[in-house]
Amino acid sequence: MKIAQAWLALVSGLWLLTTGASAEPGRTRNLVAHGAVRIDVIAEGQGPVVVMLPSRGRDSEDYDAVAEAIAAQGFRVLRPQPRGIGQSLGPMDDLTLHDFAGDIAAVIRAERAGPAVIVGHAFGNWVARMTAVDHPDLVRGVVLAAAAAKAYPPGLSIAVNKVADPTVPETERRQYLQQAFFAPGHDPSIWLAGWYPAVSRSQRLASERSRQAEWWPAGRAPLLDLQAGMDPFKPEASRNEIRDEFGDRVTLVVIPDASHALIPEQPVAVADAIIGWVRRLP
Repeated sequence: MKIAQAWLALVSGLWLLTTGASAEPGRTRNLVAHGAVRIDVIAEGQGPVVVMLPSRGRDSEDYDAVAEAIAAQGFRVLRPQPRGIGQSLGPMDDLTLHDFAGDIAAVIRAERAGPAVIVGHAFGNWVARMTAVDHPDLVRGVVLAAAAAKAYPPGLSIAVNKVADPTVPETERRQYLQQAFFAPGHDPSIWLAGWYPAVSRSQRLASERSRQAEWWPAGRAPLLDLQAGMDPFKPEASRNEIRDEFGDRVTLVVIPDASHALIPEQPVAVADAIIGWVRRLP
């Protein structure tokens, strides 16, 4: 008990705790602690910092192929695991997106390498945008990867809840994955695993406690609107929604033959789009 109390006293400030190398060559895992929270961070590469945030209820290892490709092109890629995944720990109840943004800000500060580009996939782009609002000095730009339209069919939210629920029969979950996440011809079974129901619930409730108007503008950061060409969360009619609202801040790239999952469907195209855009940033 005394040891645990001493550790909690240590993390009242901001500390970077190295936990050792991962199984992947050149890839390490660190713990970043702030207050009573600690965030498990997968890190690889050297150069300008790119932070990658996963979609709701999933972990940042979904980005393995994309992170490796970006790191190989001269970038430092950080992948914070959300609270409740890996060794990431912290309160899970009564949160807002501001709390999750604080976790990402702590990770960027601990790196001590200047402002970062934040890539947020699906739900992750909400956290990325909130980070840009709350901590503009830490954010160089934001990539909105498969970001939903401001308003989308409510049935899609039901699909997200179903696929993250292990009590739903696998055949039904597969149908929801195909409907909401994967383009025709792409195997949705690769996402039957990798869901964290308690994390998904925490993130959903935090979103409901956060006004869309708070995070939607992403401060004044440059934006890459990286769309999947067949994403039901981004219907064709809303293709130019972000660019029409924020003008020259926005670069629009559409990746064909992909739906809301996007990352496992087209990892090479995703990596190429992000690398090209980041290199053009001031």
